Amino acid sequence: MLLKNKVAIITGGTRGIGFETARQFLLNGAKVAVFGSRKETVDTAVEKLKAENKDFEVMGLFPQLNKTEEVSKAFEEVNKTFGKIDILINNAGISSSTPLLNFTDEEYDKIADLNIKSVFVCSKVAVPYLEKTKGCIINTSSMVSTYGQPSGVMYPASKYAVNGITQSLSRELAPKGIRVNAVAPGITETDMVSALPPAMIEPLIKTIPLGRIGKPVDIANAFLFLASDMASYITGDILHVDGAART
Repeated sequence: MLLKNKVAIITGGTRGIGFETARQFLLNGAKVAVFGSRKETVDTAVEKLKAENKDFEVMGLFPQLNKTEEVSKAFEEVNKTFGKIDILINNAGISSSTPLLNFTDEEYDKIADLNIKSVFVCSKVAVPYLEKTKGCIINTSSMVSTYGQPSGVMYPASKYAVNGITQSLSRELAPKGIRVNAVAPGITETDMVSALPPAMIEPLIKTIPLGRIGKPVDIANAFLFLASDMASYITGDILHVDGAART
């Protein structure tokens, strides 16, 4: 029960790493607000979690994460329902593999809004709540934030930005008692990756020194550790969870 009586907001919490993080937080005693892009996906995620354990204290909301007014209303609803906010997980994001010459302004804006601006907006809105609880912010980075990727330039660029936000806010918010860290996952067995053919996955596995791709629970456990009191003296860190694939 590493997070007993803690209250967490998890953006992008309806599937994949975000959903498993919500699940692990609930199993460890937290109350969780899952944020998603649509009411239908949020309702489905909450129902699945409740089906596992009817005593889980979980709610779902779907604000536009790049809109300060919508995010502020959602945070206040969480605060009103659960009484406080201890943890913000900025996990929502989208990837890209579009070649540079095919990249449109619209795709650039979409990635920047969700992967960067939402982290900025949610963190800014969270600070007054987290200052009261001496809480923490944990952002989702990526292994490609270390060395880039061969196509889809805005995805690694956005994760470089997440690292910069993480390290800068860790210094700015430390006097308020707020810790700020990030988790940088490697290739992870999400729905998207699971749908890829073995011929595409097997060469990727060969590049990973540990010899396997990650599971969502591997990444969720990193969030769990950083959100817990065991990490009370860790801030400004980018925790790589990638089987050493980045090397």
